[in-house]
Amino acid sequence: MHLLIDYWGAQHLQDITAIETAFKHAIAACGATLLHIQLHSFGEGSGVTGVAILAESHMSIHTWPEIDYLAMDIFMCGACNPYLALESLNVFFKPVQIKITEHKRGTL
Repeated sequence: MHLLIDYWGAQHLQDITAIETAFKHAIAACGATLLHIQLHSFGEGSGVTGVAILAESHMSIHTWPEIDYLAMDIFMCGACNPYLALESLNVFFKPVQIKITEHKRGTL
């Protein structure tokens, strides 16, 4: 299952330490296995990009604080359910508007 997530009116889009914590909580909620997180800040007033490598696949994020927007994707296989990450991510980022697009990978 691969979720593409768009948040508008989101918060904490420049806080790399808080984003890492939010990712760890979301990954734990799914029962996934974190292998490595790599996040990069583009500097003061700019966004963050990064990826969490999971045994079950990955989560990624790109933020645009200048327009209060972020794009994430959560791709998981096996028994992990990426939808279980959404509650903690919604609480952390507090988006005003959410769009979630689901793609089932590996099926015809």
